Amino acid sequence: MKQLLSAKVANHFAPRLLVLLLDLTITILAFICAWALRFNVTIEPANWHWNHFFGLLGCRLVLFLWIRPFAGVIRHTGVEDALLVGRAVSLSSLLAAVGSYALKVAYKNPLVYIPISILVIEYFISMVLLVSIRFTIKYLYQLLIAKPVSQARPVLIYGAGALGIHTKEVINRDPDYRILGFIDDNSSKTQKTVHGIQVFSPHEAAGLFLTTAIRPEVILAINNLPVDRRNKIADFLLQHQVVVKVVPSMQDWINGQLSSGQIRDIRIDDLLGRPAIQLNNKAIIQFVRGRVAMVTGAAGSIGSELVCQLLHHQPKHIIVLDQAESALYDLVFKLKTEFRELVAATTLTGLVADVTDTIRLRSIFEQYRPEFVFHAAAYKHVPLMEEQPYEAVKVNVLGTKAVADASVLFDVEKFILISTDKAVNPTNVMGATKRFAEMYVQSLNGSATTDFIITRFGNVLGSNGSVVPTFKRQIEMNGPVTVTHPDIIRYFMTIPEACQLVLEAAAMGNSGEVFVFDMGQPIRIADLARQMIRLSGYEVDKQIKLEFTGLRPGEKLYEELLHTDESVLPTHHPKIRIARLLPPDKLLIQQAFLQFTPALLDIDQLQLVRILKEAVPEYISNNSPYSSLDVPTAKVDSN
Repeated sequence: MKQLLSAKVANHFAPRLLVLLLDLTITILAFICAWALRFNVTIEPANWHWNHFFGLLGCRLVLFLWIRPFAGVIRHTGVEDALLVGRAVSLSSLLAAVGSYALKVAYKNPLVYIPISILVIEYFISMVLLVSIRFTIKYLYQLLIAKPVSQARPVLIYGAGALGIHTKEVINRDPDYRILGFIDDNSSKTQKTVHGIQVFSPHEAAGLFLTTAIRPEVILAINNLPVDRRNKIADFLLQHQVVVKVVPSMQDWINGQLSSGQIRDIRIDDLLGRPAIQLNNKAIIQFVRGRVAMVTGAAGSIGSELVCQLLHHQPKHIIVLDQAESALYDLVFKLKTEFRELVAATTLTGLVADVTDTIRLRSIFEQYRPEFVFHAAAYKHVPLMEEQPYEAVKVNVLGTKAVADASVLFDVEKFILISTDKAVNPTNVMGATKRFAEMYVQSLNGSATTDFIITRFGNVLGSNGSVVPTFKRQIEMNGPVTVTHPDIIRYFMTIPEACQLVLEAAAMGNSGEVFVFDMGQPIRIADLARQMIRLSGYEVDKQIKLEFTGLRPGEKLYEELLHTDESVLPTHHPKIRIARLLPPDKLLIQQAFLQFTPALLDIDQLQLVRILKEAVPEYISNNSPYSSLDVPTAKVDSN
């Protein structure tokens, strides 16, 4: 063990010690050269004073140990390293001059004084040698590791500012890349060079590089780039079928350092069209820290991200509950491996359970006593639920009721229902069941100590079954990419965005409040599909076809976040608003539950939909076999 430790220490300090010795050797040579030049290239023993030599060498050693210019990796020497050397040499020369003068005055002895002429000459020789040797070693190293031009990947860096220059330094260390130039929109920078690299306008770069047979990758490296400008740049580049990469924001750099491995392909959520959301982390930490949280549907897209974000806010205990055994196992394994330190600081319990099993739920609540519950368990796929109303009602309605009732029974502080924009003026079974779940949760407010809060948002990019992974699979299979209608539009959020806003709403929400999130501008699904095809390096309708298949049962062209009778109030967060919903008819809800029981026992799909339509008057089916139920006199065959 001692041998291993000593080997590690030697490997760590040996290179730095060698650099320090090299720096001191250069100082010795520079001093000798300075002395020789001062006395016309002759070194007379009478003129040589060892105290001058050791005085300067001692000053140089002290300042080098303090400023540590030898600690940098020489093969990666940059301007910062040169400035560090300059500071160490300048201060040590200044210390030698001041110190020797002070000794001369104190001891009345001119022999202890190092002549200023020698210090000045030595200073310039040392500066030139110390910096030039570092850059020479860096250059030789790059020559040795550089791949042939035919093997290195050509790269253009979009942005000749500070981040672009830093990216250029990082790329230069990677032999797999060859920088062709910078691209910049600023006309004052074009036709010039930055750090020896030519800067081109977008038009010039397109003509010189983006129409060739072998097209370079383009790395976006611009700080605080507005999303609309990023979209324009991406559209311009994707038209030329080039691979577009992005430099992550500084807070995402590993240990504060950028490496070429962190530069990633641009993703569709990078082009979502909304700036990053700023959260009130203090309020969330105060809400979560040291508390017991439960997440139902924890193995799903929203549930699993919620659990990850909750872990970062130091809860006392997290209960992750899902009926999908394999997915739950994968989630717990991921948390214990990727978030080892966070999991070690809390208690994590994974439970396989069905939210419609009231006996099991009550046992869980009694044992673990959660203080707040995030209810994300639900069936969400519109076409599937349109075919199976039985499952939609059982899970989305009765499951919500079971979890909400258990929360009341065991004095849960807050119950947060994760709802959807499809609950607004629903045109399908799934949306209607989610709206009914909202109504039931609303009806419990004021009758219990539990605060019931509803959060409502639109489609989530990258969630299981959403259009993005579907399009991605279709592109991987060489198409076609299918969209139901050319004019269909949807609101989108990323999974982290959605969960961040859920936590913020939960922390600040009071009983009875329904939170709707600013989803930005709705996105045309056909445009999203075209963008994803181009992001994958293909031409739309040439290499990958885009096909329109027609609206599916229950699907509508656009979603809404508010009913016509609902209004919104602002909150302290610009992205979160409170919807003012009409109070639900509790008697109507109770009657619906009484009617659901026999319909579920008989698995009468038609009757279940009929009950939903009576309880949710705004539920009007669209392109669905249940459309006839909207006309009281019509007869519809059962499924």
